Amino acid sequence: MAESNVGIYGGVDTHKDDHVAAVIDRAGRLVGTASFPATGRGYRALVTWMAQFGSIVKVGVEGTGAYGAGLARHLAKVEIDVVEVNRPNRQMRRRRGKNDTVDAEAAARAALNTDATAIPKSHDGIVESIRVLRIAFCSACDARVRVSLQIRDVICTAPDELREALEPLNNNDRAALVARFRPGSLTDPVQATKASLRSLGRRYEELTIELDQLRGDLDELTRHANPALRRAKGVGPDVAALLLIAAGDNPHRLRSDAAFAALCGANPIEASSGRTVRHRLNRGGNRQANHALWRIALTRLATDPNTKAYATRRRAEGKTTRDIIRCLKRYIAREVYHLLTHPPAVTDPGELRTARLGAGLSLTDAARALDTIPIRISELERNIRRNDQLEHRYRTWLNLPAA
Repeated sequence: MAESNVGIYGGVDTHKDDHVAAVIDRAGRLVGTASFPATGRGYRALVTWMAQFGSIVKVGVEGTGAYGAGLARHLAKVEIDVVEVNRPNRQMRRRRGKNDTVDAEAAARAALNTDATAIPKSHDGIVESIRVLRIAFCSACDARVRVSLQIRDVICTAPDELREALEPLNNNDRAALVARFRPGSLTDPVQATKASLRSLGRRYEELTIELDQLRGDLDELTRHANPALRRAKGVGPDVAALLLIAAGDNPHRLRSDAAFAALCGANPIEASSGRTVRHRLNRGGNRQANHALWRIALTRLATDPNTKAYATRRRAEGKTTRDIIRCLKRYIAREVYHLLTHPPAVTDPGELRTARLGAGLSLTDAARALDTIPIRISELERNIRRNDQLEHRYRTWLNLPAA
């Protein structure tokens, strides 16, 4: 066993149930391997086991955004440097084979050789709340799209009187109308079709209510997490959520705006050889963050005079629209990086409505929240009137008596 003052490096191959750890010394010699359960008690045992070989300098962990998230949080809590490790390259795997011990040793060597330098996301703040809520939001959105398509398909083969009445409507009006159906005997295909449409329509409305709630939660959280980012041109709740998730709760782990652009896949990659000097498009990185930058660029091209002037000047230089958007994404990545790492102070009182979100509302915040109640009530009244109008239109089409 090594002396306690000797520096050692650790590596962990993470799995759902168990983590395999390896320890190497500064000379790269393997000094021990062991397996620990993926629980809080297992994390503490892993740290104690590593510490018996010497002073822990750094630990490389695979999968810090998945199975290794809990371990990475625990190591950061006990003030141990953690780096995120990618899987070994194919040449090494072909030469040495693959098992959990080999992968853990490779992670430790990556930490020793500084092949792994990326600091993992902390997953312990408001951005983590945004990330998990957005998972539910995307799931509900996908489910509502599927329900909408199922309503469309049922109407496509429905009896003529139903199809003629429902096909001209948009998705929301159609769902609101079919949700109010009152089918009779299900032995009649027309009534069975109505029952099916009613079930799908009510499911669509429930998902719409859930989406509105989640959208409002994400709006409040993104404003609270970074008001300056939300005030940037072209940045709404969804775009802000994507960019915040890409940076994590500890955006200062990103070394520069170039690193953030590379993370978002918005940096041109050099592909020169011999007399050829060129750059190619980066198709890697976080594609959702890249999509967020693209949405900002399109919004500014349509609404921002400065961006329009820039596009006009670059077109005169022979750039295509796609080239201009790529350049804009790189500029926007630089702007977003500074907003994430050094956000300016917000002076607009309207942006401070959620300053105490999750920690109780002050009287001022409560008063501001109450100001939105008449708006919500008026929206509810409009929805009620719209449903009544749709029911009246439906009964008129089918020659039914008034309710």
